[in-house]
Amino acid sequence: MARYIGYRLLHAALVLWGAYTLSFLLLQVLPGDAVLVRFQDPELGLSPQQIADIRQAYGADDGVLVQYWHALLNILHGRLGQSLGMGVPVVALLKITVPLTLRLAFCSIVLAVLLMLVGSYTALLCPPHTRLGKLVRSMPPAVHSFPIFWLSILVIQIVSFKLRLVSIIDVSDWGQVMLPALTLGCYLSAALIRVMVASQDRVYAQPLYQILQARGLSLLRIWGRHLLPNAIAPVITQTGMLFGELLAGAIVTETVFGLNGLGRLAGQAVSNQDVAVMQSIIILTATVFVVVTLVVDLVLLRLEPRAREAFKIRKTP
Repeated sequence: MARYIGYRLLHAALVLWGAYTLSFLLLQVLPGDAVLVRFQDPELGLSPQQIADIRQAYGADDGVLVQYWHALLNILHGRLGQSLGMGVPVVALLKITVPLTLRLAFCSIVLAVLLMLVGSYTALLCPPHTRLGKLVRSMPPAVHSFPIFWLSILVIQIVSFKLRLVSIIDVSDWGQVMLPALTLGCYLSAALIRVMVASQDRVYAQPLYQILQARGLSLLRIWGRHLLPNAIAPVITQTGMLFGELLAGAIVTETVFGLNGLGRLAGQAVSNQDVAVMQSIIILTATVFVVVTLVVDLVLLRLEPRAREAFKIRKTP
């Protein structure tokens, strides 16, 4: 196990270096000059010499390799640079936006998993060859096909305006993520239910479960103690990927609900050509995906004997 973890950490370092290099190159070939766009506005009243001094301070006139090396060293030392559009350190922006996005991702995933459990057990009660079973299994793909902004507006109209259950004005830090989490939870649960039901139907077709039913075990006990542990592996992988995507920023949902999260910050950085913010978000996103993927793989190694055989890892006593 230690050898495998060491291999994955080395692989993670290479992935992060590749993500940084690719993002740096892509941002370098963007049209326009971000420093000139920001400071060459006549309303600012800056002289050409002052603009030249600003470009020198940001290193905009250095060669590509020099910029690459300086930016890499700064990231390794935790210095993410200064935001061109807002004039504040990028670290300060991330300290404001990341906690909100983290709360939103956590609440959304918890709700999605709970809805997945309810949906998968409901699908088990409805055999796939019946009309009701076909209807139940067709609902998650239908829900997942709806645009996320449409679901966001629908949740606001029903939960906040019609039922008046949740206010959208003067709410707490956790209260402001309730409606967005409900929207994302319903949207993400559709993907999890689809994966879970497909895995569950495949596993439930094995003769073992007919034997358990013949012995008098209730369907709920068969599902909870025997079927769910054997069918959950694909859902764990899917959940990890969805959690990583949410931490990367749910830009549409945050925009609809007016949340100052990481996704909205990324949209503003792209509009303003704020290279330092964009590159920091890309590195943060890549780091999140690498960590989540590693955690998911370690969980699967504990749950799935076939995964241990695939990686040639013996279970430690």
